[in-house]
Amino acid sequence: MKSETMHCPRQEEAPQAQPSRNEIDLSLLERIEQGDRAALHELYDSYYHALLRFMQRITRSLELAQECVNDVMLTVWRNSKSFGRRSSVSTWIMGIAYHKALKALSLKRRWSSRFGFQIDDFEDRWEAAVEPGEHRDLRDLLDKALDALPPAQRAVVELSYFGGYSYEEIAAITGCPVNTVKTRMFHARAKLRKALPALAHDEL
Repeated sequence: MKSETMHCPRQEEAPQAQPSRNEIDLSLLERIEQGDRAALHELYDSYYHALLRFMQRITRSLELAQECVNDVMLTVWRNSKSFGRRSSVSTWIMGIAYHKALKALSLKRRWSSRFGFQIDDFEDRWEAAVEPGEHRDLRDLLDKALDALPPAQRAVVELSYFGGYSYEEIAAITGCPVNTVKTRMFHARAKLRKALPALAHDEL
């Protein structure tokens, strides 16, 4: 008599969860702490465009923004061990970028004041990335309206609408209370609502 073989149904392996952006960044940062230049290059590639756009928005200078991006990543390379994990790696890096951009903008203004002219007059206007199919005229009007905002308000709008950061994260990036972030956003929205119709009228 043949013994019957019991066949147990195979259990399908559960799909492994993909690491989050912050987990990937933490892994790269740990390698950077060990002097891994390849990890720094990977982190640089990951953040380059976001940093460049953000710092262009604050400084209103492509050349200055490019210099600032390199300065930010050099700071990450040198100070990776100072990351205390109190926020995401992204928030930490953008915080470095925010303060570097403000410092660069302040230096540019002092230079302009010293020599009696606006350096912006000698620089090419920066071009923001345009999504395929995006209306160019509307983009231009929005850029002009954002340029008219004070740097701190431009930063809040950029981080919130284009960077996807929460008010709490923006507060950590800019080093100010959440209520201050909300106040800056309130005033920025009011100015944009007022400026956009006026700019549209000027373009007619």
